[in-house]
Amino acid sequence: MSKQVAVILSGCGVQDGAEIYETTLALLRLDQLGLGYRCFAPDIEQYHVVDHRRGEVVEGERRNVLTESARLARGEISPLDELDADDFDAVILPGGFGVAKNLSDFASAGAGMQVIDTLTEALAGFHEARKPIGLICLSAVLVPRLLDPGIAVTVGHDPGVAGAISAMGGLHRSCGVEDIVVDFENRVVTTPAYMLATRISEAATGIFKLVDRIDELMDL
Repeated sequence: MSKQVAVILSGCGVQDGAEIYETTLALLRLDQLGLGYRCFAPDIEQYHVVDHRRGEVVEGERRNVLTESARLARGEISPLDELDADDFDAVILPGGFGVAKNLSDFASAGAGMQVIDTLTEALAGFHEARKPIGLICLSAVLVPRLLDPGIAVTVGHDPGVAGAISAMGGLHRSCGVEDIVVDFENRVVTTPAYMLATRISEAATGIFKLVDRIDELMDL
């Protein structure tokens, strides 16, 4: 049977949800490697809705994170509280500001952030079972709260986010856009993607490396 990977989304769109290119590139690479996957997202209201053309918050509009994430998954998606680590061999979290607004309150609380309970509960099984965990772009900021302090991660070279990771007890490693950071002891893989990328091809190189390494770690 094909190895199975859970992919956790945080909406649809870089400013208020999951980053679309990062998600698509991760799913593409999983498919190219012959790996099965299933998308999940929390069934909660979005923090807010952003007009991506103007970059402005749309006052009074409400959207659901699971419903919006279904756009990226072409409707093939399940509520996050149904994710059971026993059914999967690894998990990947794309970035986007939904990570900081819907999966956590990092956008408003910074280093004092909290991660939503459903995500913490979903990832606990993977971490305890030493199943590989891939975090793309901004999702790496969750690691000190979501998993354990002291796990090596990267968001590239961003001093603000790197400083917040360190302030939470995390361990940040600088990294180029086309590379990855691997914490072999904890089986956590991260890549900067659009924390640094200026072109989709730059993001693709790092994301493909991340998925490739996740594939390798599932065999160890």
